[in-house]
Amino acid sequence: MDRECTPYTTLNYKYLDALCSRRADGSMCLSWAPILPQEMADHLLLKMATKGILNDTTVGIFQNCKELHLHRAFIRCCPVSAEAFRLALCPHRLQELDASWVPGGLTGANIVSGLASNPVCRSSLQRLYLTGLHVDRESLVEDGGTRVGFSSLHGLRMLNLAHTDLTDAVLEDICTLPQLESLDISCSAVSKLTALLDCKNTLRSVIIHRLQQLDMSPDRLLFVFSQLHAIRHLDFSEDHFAVGDSDRRDGDETVRQLLNGSPQVLPSLVSLDISGRRRITGAAVRSFVVARGGLVFLGLLATGTSSCDILSSHKNLKVTGEANENQVCEALRRYRDRECFIREALVHLYNLTTDIDKPRPDMLKLVLSGMQNHPTSLHVYLVATACVFNLTTQDLAVAMPVSLLSSTVTQLLYAMKTFPNHQQVQKNCLMALCSDYILQDIPFDKYLAATLVINWLRSHEDPTLQRMAVAVISILVAKLSTEETAQLGKDVFIMKQLLAIVQQKAMAGVVDSTMKFALSALWNLTDEMPTVLESYYTEPSIQRKVLGLLVGSVCVYVVLLVRNVIFFFFSHVPYAKSMSLFV
Repeated sequence: MDRECTPYTTLNYKYLDALCSRRADGSMCLSWAPILPQEMADHLLLKMATKGILNDTTVGIFQNCKELHLHRAFIRCCPVSAEAFRLALCPHRLQELDASWVPGGLTGANIVSGLASNPVCRSSLQRLYLTGLHVDRESLVEDGGTRVGFSSLHGLRMLNLAHTDLTDAVLEDICTLPQLESLDISCSAVSKLTALLDCKNTLRSVIIHRLQQLDMSPDRLLFVFSQLHAIRHLDFSEDHFAVGDSDRRDGDETVRQLLNGSPQVLPSLVSLDISGRRRITGAAVRSFVVARGGLVFLGLLATGTSSCDILSSHKNLKVTGEANENQVCEALRRYRDRECFIREALVHLYNLTTDIDKPRPDMLKLVLSGMQNHPTSLHVYLVATACVFNLTTQDLAVAMPVSLLSSTVTQLLYAMKTFPNHQQVQKNCLMALCSDYILQDIPFDKYLAATLVINWLRSHEDPTLQRMAVAVISILVAKLSTEETAQLGKDVFIMKQLLAIVQQKAMAGVVDSTMKFALSALWNLTDEMPTVLESYYTEPSIQRKVLGLLVGSVCVYVVLLVRNVIFFFFSHVPYAKSMSLFV
């Protein structure tokens, strides 16, 4: 995942650099530091990771184990190599490590072998998150005469290997862990779940969402589930967008039998997620809820059964589904990392907010979270940007927290930049931006916004959207600094776009808000950069803008402009004294 370096991030990096010297390999080493409390060292690492400044160079400061003693290490999405990881993090007495989605080649095998090389870590590490990494099974082999595998970390209680190439053989090794309580193997290459029987007495939570290579009959699957007496949470949901009917049939049949079966199967179960399973019925859901009095959560999104009447009568039961606002919002909260369910929930949220008349910052936060967690998903952004418009239209935006709106607009600009050729996404973003309150009072990168909207004009001539775009541009350019205005004015394409709009309106004899907004934008841009403008004189409110442009510009079409200036002064003398842009 690429990160853009913000000025704040750069400032932090420079500040860190000032406190450090460099080792021979280029990694940083604190020149001097007091012995920090463990919680502060954990927080420092977390901040460096979330601000995007944690890498092979900066992680070197944590080689100073005496001054910076870590228990919880967070390097999610940070470019840390296997060697830097071994030197900086493995010597610590870690209790928790999140190395999910680390780019650059760090593998599960690197992490396991590195941690296992520290005898203390073998027993101290309790929670390990390796989502999105290559397990590299071949490297989980003999190391100094001792076999290294996940089972070497015998203190593990929670393990997340979702979105990995985890195999049945490695799962068998994992399930020998003596204290394993929570296991997530979603979207992995596992084909058999029989190994789970080896940890049936300790396992409390199993997440097996979207196991595409699962090859077990419904009877065999149900037998395995029936032996997991300690399980309290089971997630056997499916991505209904990614698989065909034949691919999910065995899993759906297993779920049907589980719902209709005896409560003696999974007797400790209080949480079940079967979202995306299409072949279940409302009657089966009703039977299951009635038989499980202690149920606290039921995932039913995209099953067609979330409107079952029995659900509303259980006040303490949380449900993900599409039957009402609570179910949809619960889905957006619970499925942050699952694109398929975020897409589904956003569609239902859009329908719920089409005629909304009260500000809902809680909903906007959920939409924003969905966009931030799925930065490359066109499907998510398509619906999310439409939801943003619904939730911020008219006066609704005024009641929203400024920081929330600022972050939301930043995501809208990201969408325009990331999906430049998708007309509906661009339209949704433009409609959401076309708000006086947002444009005038909310802080965001107005220079970027202006360039994105102007570029959008290149291939769009819809009169309504064109008017909106030019209105947005005219307000944004008035907010730019002198340097930004000059930079924007140097862009020949931008000037041509605005001039083309004015010329088009002039040739058609049309005086409308689009023309006025275009002239307003040109007024601000030509304060710092000479340009060419063909004037139009049939409307007094336009004349004042044109005069201002003429005074501020060094024009190429001398004959035309001299003719127009003479015509202006001789025909409308009273207006020659007025240089105001706004009527």
